[in-house]
This record gives sequence, C-alpha cells and structure tokens, in this order.
Amino acid sequence: MIHFVGAGPGAPDLITVRGLGLLRKAGMVVYAGSLVNPELLDFARPGCEVHDSASMTLDEVIGTMRDGFARGLDVVRLHTGDPSLYGAVREQMDRLMELDIPFEVVPGVSSFCAAAAALNAEYTLPGVSQTLIVTRMAGRTPVPDRESIRSLAAHGASMALFLSAGMVEDLCTALIEGGYAPDTLSALVYRASWPDQKILRAPLSDLPSLAGTEGIKKTALVLVGNFLGNDYELSRLYDPSFEHGFRAARESGPKSVTGEDARTTEGATGR
Repeated sequence: MIHFVGAGPGAPDLITVRGLGLLRKAGMVVYAGSLVNPELLDFARPGCEVHDSASMTLDEVIGTMRDGFARGLDVVRLHTGDPSLYGAVREQMDRLMELDIPFEVVPGVSSFCAAAAALNAEYTLPGVSQTLIVTRMAGRTPVPDRESIRSLAAHGASMALFLSAGMVEDLCTALIEGGYAPDTLSALVYRASWPDQKILRAPLSDLPSLAGTEGIKKTALVLVGNFLGNDYELSRLYDPSFEHGFRAARESGPKSVTGEDARTTEGATGR
C-alpha cells in the first residue's frame, strides 16, 4: 500500500504517532526533499529505500511508488505539513486509482498551526474573528479571480497566507486595498517549528520593509489580523453565567480582556 503521510511543519517530533509508525515500518520512502526535514528519515528502518522527489516529475514519482508497490513494499510518500494543503496530492491519488494501487492519507500538522503556536496566538478569538482564511498570493500558480487577495481581505477575518513571502510587498498592498487598515497587526513566521525559526511582527504597512531587512523570501507564512492583538472577549464556554450540558449557570464573570489585561497575563505566564 501507498501511505501519504503528513510530515508536520518541520520539527521531527511533530509528525503524528500514526505517521511515525508507518515511517518506521516502510520499505520505501519517497519524500519531498525541498521541504521535509531530513531528520525524519532517521526514523526509517535499516535497508529502507529512500527517494528524494525534489527533482522528480509527477510521472517519476508515480513510477517510483508503483515499482515499490509491485515489489511488495509498504511505501510512505512523505509530504510536508498536511498533504491536503498545497501538497499536489490529488493528482498523485488519481494516478494511483487509475493504476488500481491502494493508498491511504495520514493527516499531519500544518505549518499554519505551527505558526500560531510560535506566536502564542489563537486565530478564532471571540469578538475579534471567528473565521480563518487560508490562501496564497497568485504567482506562477494562478488563483481564481473570486479568491483574489483583495476580495478575501474584504472579510476582515484572520488570514494565513502560504507561498507568498517572496511577494510580500504586493501582498500587503493588496490586503490594504482590499480592506485591512495599514496598521492591522501582522506577522511573518519563517520555518515554523524548525531550529532556525524566526518571527517578525509589524503593522501590515511595515511588514515588507522588515521582511526585506531580514532577507526572508520563502519558507515563511504571513499571518494577518487583530487576533494578533491583546483585545478580545472571553469565551462563553468558561463563563460561569453560561449554562451548557455539563455545567449549570453560576455567578457572572468577566466578559473581555483588554490589551492591558493581556500584557499583565503575559508577564505572569512568561509568554
């Protein structure tokens, strides 16, 4: 069988338990060498065939996996992050179905999750945003007109932008033209969860110059939205006045956290 495994955002211990188990048992690993942390290959058993797909075409990737399957090997196709996001995985699955080769997909931790963790951030803060838009800037790969950055920016939601760090000036211009204020909070997270992870925070209008100073042009996510700030409402789930199936209503509690409250909390917790 072919196992499409999400390798996680970079740190070797952020692969899932299931993915790690399959990697350890595999007879062949075909990994995205330009993106996947090579330390993950240390988990492969001795004698496992390892193929770097960075220079391969789709036909070559499929041919390699087909050969491994024909020889009775369990094949792990190791993708960065989660295969369902910018993984070019659908075309591989369709080819395998045409060849009647069985496969499964094992989800992984996406880099947008690792980026939020690096920032101690929550994308869906009550009173700020309950929507996360995951998208990219149009480049050599086009984006449908209805999904243009300007169009999506009009929602004012939290945004995580992949594959756009090399076009950050045009990106920020489009975000502002689409509706975000120039002083909207933003961050650039380079290689989230890797040892050389780097975090840049700036108002949206200042992010391009900061990214240029740091020389960050790829392998980074741009995050935009006031979820990066310190003002938000407290969740009703833990409000003592809020009743649900597991707790009766009690006395009322605080309803929001201000920037000052959040900074005090950060100091107390070391965040």
